Amino acid sequence: MLYPIPSHLPDSPIYKKAMDIITLSRSISTYLNQDLSYLKSDGSEDEHIYFSGDIVQQSTSLAPEIVNAELERHSDKKYKHIATLERLTALLYKNCRRLEKSHSNGRDYLPILRSELKKFRRLQRTWMMTL
Repeated sequence: MLYPIPSHLPDSPIYKKAMDIITLSRSISTYLNQDLSYLKSDGSEDEHIYFSGDIVQQSTSLAPEIVNAELERHSDKKYKHIATLERLTALLYKNCRRLEKSHSNGRDYLPILRSELKKFRRLQRTWMMTL
């Protein structure tokens, strides 16, 4: 579904924060991939490399869910988008925790992403009340 973005949404704090999280997660993932893409001495790959892709995929899904919830007219469908948004936020936070256990210098940037996710959750609670 490709809908036009409502005119007020790009100025919305939750939408701006979602866009910040997308940018930050892409940057962190790129940095992590450089460290985690090498094979271990036994020929296996680092399992944390998949989590770096997950944070990009999940963060990229945040903004469309916000748009879909804003555009939805029926409250039951609106709450499905809100539930998806909450689930994505929880998964992002969980994958950040997992990536902090990786052996990469990029893991030092993950607390920044987690703090942005905390801010996003606060904005999300306020935003849900306005829908």
